[in-house]
Amino acid sequence: MPPLVSCQNSVGANRVTSKASFLLRPLLGLFVKRAGLFLPLAFALAACQLSLPGSGPTTIALFDGSLTVAAPSGYCIDPQTATQTGESAVVLIGRCRATSKATAALVTVTVGVPGSAAVMAAGGETLAAFFTSADGRATLSRSGNPSDVTVNRAVMAGEDFLMLLSDQTVGTYWRAITGMRGRVLTVSAGGTVEVPLTPEASREILDATLAALHAANPAS
Repeated sequence: MPPLVSCQNSVGANRVTSKASFLLRPLLGLFVKRAGLFLPLAFALAACQLSLPGSGPTTIALFDGSLTVAAPSGYCIDPQTATQTGESAVVLIGRCRATSKATAALVTVTVGVPGSAAVMAAGGETLAAFFTSADGRATLSRSGNPSDVTVNRAVMAGEDFLMLLSDQTVGTYWRAITGMRGRVLTVSAGGTVEVPLTPEASREILDATLAALHAANPAS
């Protein structure tokens, strides 16, 4: 499917309507902003996360088993860094072993509150318009400054909304937003300065993670 947008942060480009911004910012913006705050933590833990010591679980049940985070083949979850606070959660995923043939990468899965998946009903074009606007890029930026983030591509792949982001802090990587079991999830796949990940590899790992998540949480 061709990209919904291919843009730079040019002034006046990809303006989002006031209605879309009013609906999406409170529903999704604060959640994505919160998810972005975990990226520095994730990269700080990358030395142990890109390759887990030994092996770890490939799935973890959250919220009394109502949702399962699953890792793609070759990757494992580090339960020691999985955080469930109230009605939201963050899970970090890395290679099961340093000797694995899997590409070294850090995958972050952030799970929102019940009912937050309703934002996906807005559709790909509305989501793209929001995230390429100044308001949307501000929610994606760790600093809150929209000029720090460029949305290079925004595509709808089935029921998942994907973005290729360039961030002045964490580099270029793919991030997905999707809904499962009534909750909105963001999933990102990146590397580190020492162990960089190409956008192509980031997309491949992101797609594999999304497939694992959907298989573990089939629509009822």
